[in-house]
Order: sequence, then structure tokens, then C-alpha cells
Amino acid sequence: MSPLFTPIRLGELELANRIVVAPMCQYSADEGCATDWHLMHLGQMAISGAGLLILEATAITADGRITPQDLGLWNDANEQALRRVLRGVRQHSPMPIGIQLSHAGRKASSRAPWDGGALLLPADGGWDCVAPSPIPHGSGEPAPVQLDAAGLQRIRQGFVDAAQRAVRLGLDLIELHAAHGYLLHQFLSPLSNQRTDAYGGSLDNRMRFVLEVFDAVRGTVPARVPVGVRLSATDWVDGGWDPEQSVALCAALRQRGCAFAHVSSGGVSPLQRISVGPGYQVGLAEHIRRHVDMPVVAVGLITEAEQAEAVIADGRADLVALARAMLYDPRWPWHAAARLGAQTVAPPQYWRCQPAAHKALFGATRVGQR
Repeated sequence: MSPLFTPIRLGELELANRIVVAPMCQYSADEGCATDWHLMHLGQMAISGAGLLILEATAITADGRITPQDLGLWNDANEQALRRVLRGVRQHSPMPIGIQLSHAGRKASSRAPWDGGALLLPADGGWDCVAPSPIPHGSGEPAPVQLDAAGLQRIRQGFVDAAQRAVRLGLDLIELHAAHGYLLHQFLSPLSNQRTDAYGGSLDNRMRFVLEVFDAVRGTVPARVPVGVRLSATDWVDGGWDPEQSVALCAALRQRGCAFAHVSSGGVSPLQRISVGPGYQVGLAEHIRRHVDMPVVAVGLITEAEQAEAVIADGRADLVALARAMLYDPRWPWHAAARLGAQTVAPPQYWRCQPAAHKALFGATRVGQR
């Protein structure tokens, strides 16, 4: 059997294979509310044959959005809009669906990537950003507002409230976004966190807020819903967050019942220097997996079936996540199964598309087929 297409459990959730559709921001929401674009986009991803689909970074407060068009889950209207989309998707797909909960911190209030991605000032329709410390992300940007005790409590509660909404929506998994330079990552990295209170300075202090948010979310959702964390394992900047600190964080999270670590990198500093190439982040996932007994998801320029198969077969990670490769080829898991001699699932409307050389791709021949 193909290692990539073997089942795996994350907590109490069983996945049919090791392929994850990674969260991919669509910048297509209306005041945080999912739209018909999300129904189209998620509909494609949900019939892809992957083992798990994770919804894009979803803001837990209005000021936590990366852009004004970000998906959100901070009020009843957001919840109702997402319920409509999920209802449509689930009519035609049994795939487990998770959600990534996020606050953008000092990287909030930005223009969409196709509009340049620059900071959007309040005078132009943006808002004031918050962060662990009053240090702007980019030169020339105004300093964000440093979060005080009340601000920290507001954001902790925002994660809890969004997690409760996710449970009401019947989502199967929750991923906390502590990567890519967003708020939770900002607390971890000494480049963005220069506080002198209990949330800054030492590694334990810088991890404190992330662990508090995890504990609050894990404590509010049912045991059947796995809660994991996406992290940037390195800032790619000297003196920043690094793989050894990531191991310490993952060990602390695992003790608290963290179901998985989704390992990415970078995003907190424009000074980062990354050597990008096929599977360039897999070694980071492997490092954490070697030192912490928890399932690890590898991501980053994993584009070929044989490449993904080798990551799993060689024990470098437990799952692989694809983002841009899935946008380019929404049937990537079908094609991977065909190349690896495995089987996957597809809606019956598409059963007839199996090439002659792969007649068992979608399982045994159905009764009555001719």
C-alpha cells in the first residue's frame, strides 16, 4: 500500500490518507462573511480526494484580519454565512474539514496581494494594528499598539469564541495560526516581542501567550475535536525564532494535548533570507518530529506525488500539506493515487472519468456499471 494513502488519526479524528489541503487565504469575504466564491473554492477542494481540508486563516476579531476581505468568525453573521457554505460542500463530500483560527497582529490592515499587499492606513479604510510590542513590521509603517492585559484577555476570548462557533458549525479540527509573522508568532519571536513583563524576554515568557491561547481553546472544545498549531519553525533571521525553540514549544504543546504541529517558516521579518527549493521546509518538520512525539505536517513546495510519498515513507513527516499545488491542480490527490498505484474517493458523478489504465482508482467497480 502507498504510504501516502494510508490512514492516520489526529486525536480522535481518522483521516483516509496523509494529504492535507493547507489553509489558503482567498481575500474574498464580505465583512468576514464567506461568499459564493468560498462555496466554489471549497467545493473543488472537498472533492479532491485529500484526507483533510483546512479552511483559510479565519480572523477571530475584526481587527485581526490581514485584509478587509479576510474570512472571519467573530460574530453571528460570519457564522451563518460559513454555515451556508459548509452545508453546500458537505452535501457532496465526506472529507473532514478543519479551520485555521488567526489574528494578524501588526500584519493586519493590509491590502490584498493583487492590490500590492501594503499596509492600509485608517484614513484609507484600514484600522490601527495591535502587537506584543510597538515595533512595526516594515520600515516606514506606524508602530502598532502594544497589547495590555485587557487586550490580551480580549484576544484570548476571541480565540475561544471563534472555536466555539467552529464547533457549532460541525468543523472537525481546529488549527491555531502561530506562523507567518501573525500575532501568535509575534509573541514567540524576539524580533517582534521586546516586552519586559511576563510575556517577553525568556523563551518561557515568549511562549506564554501561545500556550494560554491553546489551553483556553483546548479547554472549550469537545475532546473529539483535535486542536493543533501551525508554526514557523524558524524566522530565517539571526537572533530570531529558530528550530530549537520550536522543539521546546511543540514539547510544551504536546503536554497540553496538542494533536499535531503544522510546520512552516518565516514571515515575521522582511530581513528573512530563505533558500527556496522543492521541499525546502521538510527538514524543519523532520527536526521537530525527531524530538517531539506528536504528528507533524510538512508543507512547502511539495508538488510531485513521488516527492510526497518519500516524505511519508522515509518518516520525515506524518502528513504533507499542499497549497499552491492544489490551486493549480485541484485533482492532485487523484493524479497522485494513479501514479502511486493507490485508490482514492470521488463523487459518483465523476466515476466515469477514470482513465483506462486506472479503472480501480476510485475503488471497486460499481454494480451496474458498463
